[in-house]
Amino acid sequence: MIKINSLLFDGHKILAESRTKSPKLDAEVLLSSVLNKDLKEIIIDKKLNINQSNINKFKELIRRRKCGEPIAYILKKKEFWKYNFYVDCNVLIPRPDTEVIVEETLKILNNNKKYFVLDVGTGSGCIIISLANERLNLMCTAIDISKKALKVAKINAKMHQLLNRIKFYNSSVDNFFKGKYDLVVSNPPYISNLELKYLDKDIIGYEPLISLNGGLDGSFVLNKVIKKSSSLLKIGGKLVLEIGFDQKYKAMSLLKKNRFFINKVIKDYANKDRCIIATKT
Repeated sequence: MIKINSLLFDGHKILAESRTKSPKLDAEVLLSSVLNKDLKEIIIDKKLNINQSNINKFKELIRRRKCGEPIAYILKKKEFWKYNFYVDCNVLIPRPDTEVIVEETLKILNNNKKYFVLDVGTGSGCIIISLANERLNLMCTAIDISKKALKVAKINAKMHQLLNRIKFYNSSVDNFFKGKYDLVVSNPPYISNLELKYLDKDIIGYEPLISLNGGLDGSFVLNKVIKKSSSLLKIGGKLVLEIGFDQKYKAMSLLKKNRFFINKVIKDYANKDRCIIATKT
């Protein structure tokens, strides 16, 4: 048997040597998962002996992390907003910056009104599920071009007991014609071809390219979402859109061309432009 502190030291050292960004925390998180213990317990109870089976499991997880596999994919889970979500390599890992979409959308919604809401490119379903959990008055639809991503989103909807409130469709946005909506939310792919080459190995080596690639200048899918939202939204309906930090003016131009009034641009937690809210006129 090996004690926790010794095992953590070995894991930390391996990850540090592979230039993992947060080697100490990653080792602690992986070991807490193996032992099914709270992270605080792992940090406090460092003299606890670990049996060989768990030692082997931990070493395998460290090996995977050393190779660059994201923690969320290793553990098959990620926290977003107030909730836990199942994730795998078929969907983007939910990020704190995207919580801005949920936060700002909730400010728009009136508790006394029924809303028809569409999530374009739902991925794990983290946005639409978080909104549906917060507001019982939403009639939700979610679309994604990837069947595998939709499977993940349905797993999460079931986990949150929302399968009866969210309709899922396997469709690209330009081929979707069902219904009229009060609100469209979307986190489309917006990374340019050039920028893709410089992404961390944790991202480009594991996360689905289809969910990252925004084309030559990063606005290929963004343009599609804006154009189609113009016909899917009711007059006065809102579009809440995540954008790249350098896409504000491009997105604003596209919105104006497609009969949208721009309400505001919101910055993320790193003080970068991240979300645009616009109204269909």
